[in-house]
Amino acid sequence: MENLWKKILVTTILIFGLTLTAFFQQAQKAKVSTAEEIKADVELVPCKDKERLEAVKKLFLKMGAAESDIIIEDFKNVQNLVVTKKGKTDEIVIIGAHYDKAEVGCGAIDNWTGIVIIANTYRTIKDVTTEKTYKFVAFGKEEKGLLGSGAMAKAITTEEKAKYCAMVNLDSFGFALPQVLENISSKKMTELAKVLAKEFELPLSTASLTLASSDSASFIKNDIPAITFHGLSDDWQKYLHSSNDKLKNVNTDSVYVGYQYVLQYLIKLDSSPCGSFRAD
Repeated sequence: MENLWKKILVTTILIFGLTLTAFFQQAQKAKVSTAEEIKADVELVPCKDKERLEAVKKLFLKMGAAESDIIIEDFKNVQNLVVTKKGKTDEIVIIGAHYDKAEVGCGAIDNWTGIVIIANTYRTIKDVTTEKTYKFVAFGKEEKGLLGSGAMAKAITTEEKAKYCAMVNLDSFGFALPQVLENISSKKMTELAKVLAKEFELPLSTASLTLASSDSASFIKNDIPAITFHGLSDDWQKYLHSSNDKLKNVNTDSVYVGYQYVLQYLIKLDSSPCGSFRAD
């Protein structure tokens, strides 16, 4: 298994790196994280729920965000952290992950791994020119019923919805290659994920997890196309929401490949018309 991951990492770095350079014409401005940097960020996981919002803020500061760029949106009973990277247009893509944890376990897998991916993605694209504007959002109280994402989605008015092109959600990596949680992912966004995987000759599973949900569901419910990526294996129930959700059980190579994959997915989104992923 270790040799397989080494092969995957070498392929990912070479192929994805060339694509990023071609897309970001100002390649010197694109700060692409290394596998070692991703590992170090995963190891920063705070195991106490009350410490996690501040830890997310510190991580975005580490990634180069200014204090003034980091906004805490307070929706009465839940707080979301938002960092915006402006593009040429006001068309918006949301990149999200929940920062809260279940009552048991450290929450290293679920979902500090997702937070690490969105923060490093921000670091990579913050200084390059993109067509679309990106909102990086750390959602609160996902474990209490998608409260943070639900509040944000409901706050988007009918008039504003047309400029919200898509929402990409990252939830629980550390075991496998990126996969789509199909039961809470829009069909057209799932198809785009399949096209991308085929281009890079990476296997991509698209399966439903019984009774599982995540923050993409809040946006789909409010007519905004969305997708959830995860990096779990078939025995995920042994780890999530249990005392086994701890740092030593995270394979950081899975998190790194998830980060690289998300960058490629954003390249596809950035060059697509805003309405491409809405239902016919």
